[in-house]
Amino acid sequence: MNKLTLIFFILIISIQYPLWFADGGFKTVIEKNNQIKVQKKINSNLKKENDALTAEVNDLKKGTKAIEERARGELGMIKKEEIFFQIINKSK
Repeated sequence: MNKLTLIFFILIISIQYPLWFADGGFKTVIEKNNQIKVQKKINSNLKKENDALTAEVNDLKKGTKAIEERARGELGMIKKEEIFFQIINKSK
């Protein structure tokens, strides 16, 4: 009876080994789940950036205020009959 028990024990261990340690076992599943969590966080950040860029594109396509704001801020443009004043702080 002891030999039969030992044989069954060895068979059970040999069946369980791939489940725990081989490729595709629990260790691999845990690693993949961690990689998925990290990738989801990255995707979430990229989605926020994409949404902001989409909103900006829509503003530029539909409204003139966004275009005017860009022209004034980045290009230093002014409207007709408008006077531009630049204030320089000289602090010592």
